[in-house]
Amino acid sequence: MTETAPSSPAFAALGLREEILRSIEESGYTTPTPIQAAAIPVVLSGRDVLGIAQTGTGKTASFTLPMIEKLASGRARARMPRSLILSPTRELAAQTAKNFETYGKYLKLSHVLLIGGVGMGDQEKQLEKGVDVLIATPGRMLDWFERGRILLGGINIMVIDEADRMLDMGFIPDVERIISLLPARQQTLLFSATMPKEVRSLADRFMHEPAVIEVARPATTAQNIDDVVVMTSPRDKVDGLVKLIRSQDIDKAIIFSNRKKSVSELNRTLKRRKLNASDIHGDLDQAQRQATLDAFKRGDVDYLVATDVAARGLDISDMPVVINFDVPTHPDDYVHRIGRTGRAGRKGRAFTFVTSEELKYLAAITGLVGREIPALDVEGIAGFDAPLEPEEPKRSRAKPAAPAKRAKEAEDGGERVKPAGRRKAAEPRRAPLRQPEPDEVEANGVDAGGAAAVADAPQPEPVVAARPAKAAPAREPGSNERSRGESRETPVLGFGDATPAFMRIAVPRASRAAEAE
Repeated sequence: MTETAPSSPAFAALGLREEILRSIEESGYTTPTPIQAAAIPVVLSGRDVLGIAQTGTGKTASFTLPMIEKLASGRARARMPRSLILSPTRELAAQTAKNFETYGKYLKLSHVLLIGGVGMGDQEKQLEKGVDVLIATPGRMLDWFERGRILLGGINIMVIDEADRMLDMGFIPDVERIISLLPARQQTLLFSATMPKEVRSLADRFMHEPAVIEVARPATTAQNIDDVVVMTSPRDKVDGLVKLIRSQDIDKAIIFSNRKKSVSELNRTLKRRKLNASDIHGDLDQAQRQATLDAFKRGDVDYLVATDVAARGLDISDMPVVINFDVPTHPDDYVHRIGRTGRAGRKGRAFTFVTSEELKYLAAITGLVGREIPALDVEGIAGFDAPLEPEEPKRSRAKPAAPAKRAKEAEDGGERVKPAGRRKAAEPRRAPLRQPEPDEVEANGVDAGGAAAVADAPQPEPVVAARPAKAAPAREPGSNERSRGESRETPVLGFGDATPAFMRIAVPRASRAAEAE
C-alpha cells in the first residue's frame, strides 16, 4: 500500500502533544515537510512504515517526533532501552541524537549514543540508569550486546535509517542479526533514499504489511538544486577547483573525493592556495571528526574536504554548494552528496569535475536520475577534449623481428641476437673475467669469481661448469664448443646444454703470465 502525502497541515494537526509542539516552534519550524506530514500519523497509529525520501527532506524528524510522543507515557529500566535507532555512520547517529534532544527537551526522556571512536565508560553509566532510546551504529551495537552490557528484550520500536547506505557499507548482515535479537519488537520503521532490491527484500522479511510512504521518486535530485558538470583532465583538476571556487564566488562548500589519501592531499593543497579548508575521513578518530564538523558549522572552516563518510548525517541547513572533485563510482552516492545542499527549501548548487576516465560513472548517474546534467564552461579550465601541452613521447617497444632478420639487426648498447638455432652467445659489454682454475672451483661448481661472472643471469642457483685450464683435446666436428665458434684456447663458462644461447657468456681465460703478475 502506497500512501500519498496529504496537503501540509500544521504540526498541531498531526497528533503531537503540547511539549513537543513547543520544542518544534522554538526550533523555528511551522509547517511539516511532505514526509513528516505523511509518516507521523501512520507511525503514531502503530503500523510499520517503509519511507522513501531524499536526503534533506526532514525524514529524521518524521520518526523521532512520533517516537517521542509514544515513549512519553512509559518509563525506562536499567540496561533495557525501549526503542532502537540504527544509523550507518557515526555522524548520522550523532545528528539523530541531537534531533531527539531538541524535540524531547520538555519531556523526561533519556537516550544513549553508542558509536565507535569514543570511550565506553560514560555510555555504560547511562545504560545503568536506564534509557528510552538507544541510537547506535550496527557494529558498536553488536559489540555491546556480545559483551553482555545491554539487554534487548524491552525494545518495541526499531528504526533502520538510511537502509540503502547500510547496504553499501556491508551492514545488512549485522542489521538482520540485530533484528533477530528483538523478541518484543512491535513496530519497525525503515527509511531509505533509494530502494534497491536487497533493501526491499529486508523489508519483506522483517516488516508486517508496512505502509509505503514515498514523497519523491527514488534516486531523484531535489528540484531546487542546480547541478552541472565541469569537464577537465586529471592533471588540471586541482587548478580547476581553485579557479572554480574563485570564479563562481564560492565562499563555503563541501568538496567530496573518493579516496582518503586524495582528501588529505587536496586539503593540504587548498591550504597552500590560501583557502580556509579542513578535511574529514575515516582515518580520523571520532573526536577529530566531530571537532572538524563543529568548526565547519560555526564558520571557522570554509571548505570541508570529505569522503562519503560525510555524505549523510551532516545536517547544515544553509549549505550553499557541493563540489564533487571526483565523480562518485556508485550513482546513488551522487544523489546523497548533492543532497547536502538545497535543504529546507533553499536553493543549492552542485559542481562535478569529470575526466575522460570518469565518463562511465557520469553515464550511470544520468541513467539513475533520468536526465542529462548540463556542462559548465569555466574560464581557464580546459576540457579533456581540448588540446593539451605536448608530452614527452614515450619510447615504443619494437616488435620482435622475424628470425631471418635478427642477425642483421644492429645493436645500440644492447646485445645482438643471432638467428634461432645458432648457439653462439653475444659478446657482453663488460670486462673479461678470469677463468678459475680447477682447484678453485668449489663443490657446487662456482666460487667467488665464477659467481660474479653469472650474477646477472636470471636463473635460480645455476649449476656452473668450468672448462679445464689446459688445452682441450680435439673434438668431433659439430661438437658443442666448435658449434659456438670458440677456439680451443678460449675456455667458456657455461650453464649446461639446456640453457638458452642468449644467456651464455664467453669468458676468455687470462694467460698464465698475466696471472703470475
